[in-house]
Amino acid sequence: MTSMQADQASQLIDSIKTEMSHAIIGQKAVIHQSLLALIAGGNVLIEGVPGLGKTLLVRALAKTFEGQFSRIQFTPDLMPADVTGHTMVDLKSNEFNLRRGPVFTNLLLADEINRAPAKTQSALLEVMQERQVTIDGHSHPVPLPFMTLATQNPLEQEGTYPLPEAQLDRFLLKLYIEYPALDEESLMVAAVTNKQTGDGLNLSNVSAVASPQDILALQSMAANIQADKQVIDYAVNVVRATRQWQGLSLGAGPRGSISLIRAARAEALCQQRDFITPDDIKSVALPVLRHRVALAPEMELEGYSTDQILESVLQSIDAPRQ
Repeated sequence: MTSMQADQASQLIDSIKTEMSHAIIGQKAVIHQSLLALIAGGNVLIEGVPGLGKTLLVRALAKTFEGQFSRIQFTPDLMPADVTGHTMVDLKSNEFNLRRGPVFTNLLLADEINRAPAKTQSALLEVMQERQVTIDGHSHPVPLPFMTLATQNPLEQEGTYPLPEAQLDRFLLKLYIEYPALDEESLMVAAVTNKQTGDGLNLSNVSAVASPQDILALQSMAANIQADKQVIDYAVNVVRATRQWQGLSLGAGPRGSISLIRAARAEALCQQRDFITPDDIKSVALPVLRHRVALAPEMELEGYSTDQILESVLQSIDAPRQ
């Protein structure tokens, strides 16, 4: 399937979310937003304590469209070549052969990305932006669709290297994965411990309902969603307001405005519309902007969160009427 109608696209998106929910109990917002980023052709930064199913989320998403999956555990001694790959000499033929790294995949899980030094973190910048890797002066494209999902633990800061703003800006969305509700956690424990040995990830209930070509078709459809000038101006006004907002020491740059429109197009596609609305902008504003701004010190001392400040920014900007 290389092309599809809006109703077919919506059904496919719902089917993918349904299949993912067979493995991931609860976390509906995280499931929806991670799929949103894939449709928008972006990358995701997921923040949450260990054991909340981040690896399971990525593997389940990959299985729904028969995509390739790779995982990198970032550590202080990880080298850039461990991420991208390298060339090595074949002693028999006396030629250089390319040994591809784990980035040559569809979905890449960069686990605890802030545990690696900046030099290794930066090895992901090119593939996240350009969908290619340069090794020894030669560019090599990665399989499409491609998405990086990076995780970081918000609690343990000892021995970590904070991601620089330039790299944070490469992530389309930043998602928070929270503790499940009581009933959801009970269901999860029952499912994981039922007739299973060890703590392996059970994906037996997840079926493939799409192909990589289907995901590329969804991405193409999302890219062609109409964006009225008034709605674009609204997104730009929201982002520009963060730059002068009293509670923020750092506002979002132009890539924030671009990302708002990209994510809103994917949201509109999920809602079976061929145009974006101000409500689409509002629904994606927090995950799009929360990692592109920084709280003022006095706001941190008073216990405010970035999301609370962004909510006040959204309330202050008049949305166009349609």
